[in-house]
Amino acid sequence: IRLMSVRNGNEQEWIGFDENDIHISRYNNSYVYRYITNRKFRDPSAFYHVCVAMDSEQSTAGNRMKLYVNGVQETSFSTETQISEDYNTSWNTASFTNYIGNNGNSGDYYDGYMSEVVLIDGQQLDPTSFGEFDEDSGIWKPIDVSGLTFGTNGFYLDFENSGSLGADVSGNGNNFTVNNLTAIDQSTDTCTNNFATFNPLGKANLTYAEGNTKITNSSGAHNGSLSTLAVNKGKWYYEVKFIDGSQTRSMAGICKVTDNLDNEYVGDTANSYGYFRANGNKFNNSTSSSYGTTPSNNSIISVAFDADNGTLWFGLNGTWQNSATKSEIEAGTTTNSAFSSITMDDFFAFACSGEDATCQANFGSPSYAISSGNTDGNGYGNFEYAVPNGYYSLNSKNLAEYG
Repeated sequence: IRLMSVRNGNEQEWIGFDENDIHISRYNNSYVYRYITNRKFRDPSAFYHVCVAMDSEQSTAGNRMKLYVNGVQETSFSTETQISEDYNTSWNTASFTNYIGNNGNSGDYYDGYMSEVVLIDGQQLDPTSFGEFDEDSGIWKPIDVSGLTFGTNGFYLDFENSGSLGADVSGNGNNFTVNNLTAIDQSTDTCTNNFATFNPLGKANLTYAEGNTKITNSSGAHNGSLSTLAVNKGKWYYEVKFIDGSQTRSMAGICKVTDNLDNEYVGDTANSYGYFRANGNKFNNSTSSSYGTTPSNNSIISVAFDADNGTLWFGLNGTWQNSATKSEIEAGTTTNSAFSSITMDDFFAFACSGEDATCQANFGSPSYAISSGNTDGNGYGNFEYAVPNGYYSLNSKNLAEYG
């Protein structure tokens, strides 16, 4: 999976992930140099800052190329073929084509988010030019790089212009041609505020897409996925879009993280609570009871979960079900809720499941078009319907404050 690469026919040079490790290579019939980390990078919900500093004029072999991840230099490699002194790489050469998120092959795309991509031409900078450790949390975070000297062929892609995601904002005008990306592919999920997605580590027999916000189950059994972030306090909101019209056996709701939803639907166990696509019923512990209207194809389900009081509501296309109202939900009234008295002795995650079906979650950073646009009380998220006051989208900043 390529983060950045240059290519001319079979000759190529790249930085990327190979399985779960970071791989840096130059290939021309054989490997000219090659670095593969011993350390594995297996968190699909995390942002990593990868910094590669190259200077082949260094007399000490180990100083010619340095790899840093989140501000810390990697020194342990399963493969370490050094660059020879004064070797001219293919980066910034006119005969090679630059790629971001691909290496020129149709099937080798980077499957993830990128927050910023920077190339510095003519200098070997260390990671302190791009980030710093937060003095309170100790977490590596980005800093403003707009004042750096990028060099003639350098570029800075900040992906802020949804109409031109390949725009170079370094001042050099080294813009990239966008391929198969539209404005909806611009995510509000960033390295400074990370929104929940579905967790692909929890269920391998589902197909994950759209930044792990879309799941498809092609098997004849129920399978589901949980969100990457879980809560045991606070008030939370998310939306689910039921896509398939031919299959109605989809569920949306919440589930304890100890339930793996293997051949189970949301609501199949004592610790999961769901809203049924087939008939609008609510489900818990394999027991169904009447609750709301039957969703149709492409309906959007609103889920509001009060983890402080153990109460759960469902809405359909902007209308809260069972005659509940937004003001009731905000006031904590449980009369028309789907479920109340949910025990909070553990963590709950948002969840979807289906049988031969597809559903798409919006935890605040949607991968489908939103016609209205609503945020939570902190100004985070982009939702189709209004978020009840006091409820928040599931992201790292809100979780730190309320979760």
